[in-house]
Amino acid sequence: MRLPQETIRRKRDGGVLDADEIAAFVEGLTDGRVGEGQAAAFAMAVFLRGLSVPERVALTRAMTGSGTVLDWDLPGPVLDKHSTGGIGDAVSLVLAPMVAACGGYVPMISGRGLGHTGGTLDKLASIPGYDATPGLGRFREVVQRVGCAIIGQTDDLAPADRRLYAIRDVTGTVESLDLITASILAKKLAAGLDGLVMDVKQGSGAFMAGMAEARALAESIVAVAGGAGLRTVALVTDMDAPLASVAGNGIEVAYAIDYLTGRRREPRFHAVTLALGAEMLVAGGLVPAGQGLEKACAEASQRLDAALANGDGAETFARMVSALGGPSDLIDQPAKHLVSAPIVREVREPGTVESVATRAIGLAVIGLSGGRTRPQDGIDGRVGFSHLARPGNSDGLLGVVHAADESAADRAEAALRAAYRMGTAPLGRPAVLARIAG
Repeated sequence: MRLPQETIRRKRDGGVLDADEIAAFVEGLTDGRVGEGQAAAFAMAVFLRGLSVPERVALTRAMTGSGTVLDWDLPGPVLDKHSTGGIGDAVSLVLAPMVAACGGYVPMISGRGLGHTGGTLDKLASIPGYDATPGLGRFREVVQRVGCAIIGQTDDLAPADRRLYAIRDVTGTVESLDLITASILAKKLAAGLDGLVMDVKQGSGAFMAGMAEARALAESIVAVAGGAGLRTVALVTDMDAPLASVAGNGIEVAYAIDYLTGRRREPRFHAVTLALGAEMLVAGGLVPAGQGLEKACAEASQRLDAALANGDGAETFARMVSALGGPSDLIDQPAKHLVSAPIVREVREPGTVESVATRAIGLAVIGLSGGRTRPQDGIDGRVGFSHLARPGNSDGLLGVVHAADESAADRAEAALRAAYRMGTAPLGRPAVLARIAG
């Protein structure tokens, strides 16, 4: 019998775990024989000592096999995108329906907020009636009928990962390259994908602040995915400032609707969305790759733009929301369903924005009760920030606070002011920094 404490001890002391030992620990995570303290100790041991690539593959495979692994019989490729997390990163909400409108099928299994970043699952929870944890039968039916469904991990899909994910969020082990890799890929392998595109964030609002760290994570994900049989491409994208000018769950859903309907399309958010979507269409063979990657991605971007222009992306999003229990008129009347915070306050500062401590903005959202400090905490979907300034902005508006009360608004205003450094306009850097493929 493999005792959990011996596995923890071996990794704590820098030992290499074999596949059977890892499988036994993951089985204990699944059936409850491994306690929360042991799971937290294991996560910290991995955080401090790291895992080899074979250990990462073994952990990924074990967590994938801890539940149901889906297979599909669909007339198009089964594709997905995943982000390592950032501030103002509502790309998943818009990209899944856009790719579906172009002929792909996107069974997107997303997570809750992790550390200082918002989670797609928490954003969707701000939509009244939206069932983010349907049974697998309903999940399959929605993907087949609509083309996409964004849900959270159900009891059937990678349950060991779901348990470890919640513990990492509150034990200071979120940034572990090894655990990020295994967690992401366990969910994606369980979804039965034909292709995956990763968005690895780099910058002050990312888990991997440095470029070397971000590359290492991207390379780890691509290598482990390949070892597990899933074709994967990773893009490293900029998170030195919020990707969209918003942060907060319901506020980001409203932003996504504005983007899909054409009411607001900010250039950097649009550039990252198209870059990721183009890789998905090429990976799925929906755009032929034989013409060369640059031409194929350009053609794929045009198709995605067309899905926005003709309304197909917005219509697919509306159908997905309705099929999963949300309001059928959310696209047409978002303000009717997405409840506003009672306190809305502008924050102004004269001068030019030189830089943003982006992580601090994410922490400020948590301080507004827009994120968790404990796994069991509830979330207020109304709160957050809108109209966030980017480096180079000089109109005096740092952002708008959305808070539950005046006291919370005061704290959020102070945090927002502290996050911005005023000075000279910085040199811009591209939205997409690197591409890594197996």
